[in-house]
Amino acid sequence: MPMSEYVQSIRDRVGNDFLLLPGVSAVIRDDDRFLLARHAHSGLWSLIGGGIEPGEEPAEALRREVLEETGARVRVAGIIGAYGGEPLMVEYPNGDRVGYVTVAYDCELLSPAAPDMDELLELGWFERDAIAALPRRTWIDRVIADTGAL
Repeated sequence: MPMSEYVQSIRDRVGNDFLLLPGVSAVIRDDDRFLLARHAHSGLWSLIGGGIEPGEEPAEALRREVLEETGARVRVAGIIGAYGGEPLMVEYPNGDRVGYVTVAYDCELLSPAAPDMDELLELGWFERDAIAALPRRTWIDRVIADTGAL
C-alpha cells in the first residue's frame, strides 16, 4: 500500500527529513513458531504491521494492516510492549527517514495469510531459535523475547 495521505501531506512540507511516527506490530504465534514477513523495500524479515492513522485506535490499525498486507484476520489478545529508539529508525530507498514507536500485540490468526506481493514478498513460520539466522530487523528479537513472559 502506498504512503498514507496523512504522511504524504507531511512529506510534501518536510521532504525526506526525519519523522517520528506511531506504529503497530503483530506477533502471530503457533506454539513456538512465529509468522514473519519479508518486506519488499528492504528484503529483511520482520513482524507484520504499519502506521496508525489519525483518529485510529491502535488495535484497529493493527487489524487493518494485517488484513491489507496478508488478507488475514486476527484476534488481538493483548499488548506485549512498546518499542522505539535507534533499532526502529529506517531510511527508505526514496530517502525518507523515519523512526517508529510501535506497540506490539499478541495476536491469533483467524484466517489464512498470504503476502500482498506489494509491501511483502513472502511470509514464513519460524521457530524462535531459527529467527536469529534470518536477515531481519533486529528489534524483533526483543519483542519475541518479551513473548516469553506471556
